[in-house]
Amino acid sequence: MTDNESNRLSPNELAFIALTNEYCQAIETAFDHDRNHFVSAMVKLLPRIYITANDLSMNAMTESYIEPSLRETQYEQVRNAIAQVMADEDVYLEVFLDNMKYSDTPISATVSENLADLYQEFYNLVHAVQYASSDDQSDILGLCYENFTDYWGQTLCNVMRALHTIYYNV
Repeated sequence: MTDNESNRLSPNELAFIALTNEYCQAIETAFDHDRNHFVSAMVKLLPRIYITANDLSMNAMTESYIEPSLRETQYEQVRNAIAQVMADEDVYLEVFLDNMKYSDTPISATVSENLADLYQEFYNLVHAVQYASSDDQSDILGLCYENFTDYWGQTLCNVMRALHTIYYNV
C-alpha cells in the first residue's frame, strides 16, 4: 500500500460524512415539509448515522479541534424551524439525563433542541473536512467519534426514542 492509499478515508468514513451532510440538508429543509414527512426522514436517517458513527475507527487521535462554523443565529433558526414543524410534539419526557435520578418531577426535553445540537455537530464536521487534508480529515473524524461516545450518541438515541413514539403514535 502506498502512502497515498494509506491516507485515504475508508468507505465507512466517507459514508459517515455523506450521511451527516444528508442530515444537514434534511434539517435545512425541515420547514419545507409537514411533520409526518420530517419525522419519517429523521427516523430513517438517524439510525444509519448512529451505526456508521459506531463503526468509525479511533486510529487517528490527536489534539485536533473542530473549528465551529455554525453561528448562533443559524443554530437558533434551525431550532425554531424544527420547533414549528414539530409543534405540539416537540416536547417529550427525558429519562436518560443525569439530573433525572435526583428529580421528583419529570424532566422535559425538546426534539428541536436535540436535533439542532446534532445539526451543530454535523454542520461543523462537514465544513471542517471539506477542505482538510486526508490526515486532518482522519483526525477530525477521530474527534467526532470521541464526541459521539461522550455526548452526541446519547442525544441521538434520546431523540430517536421520542421520534419513534411520534412516528408510530405509540
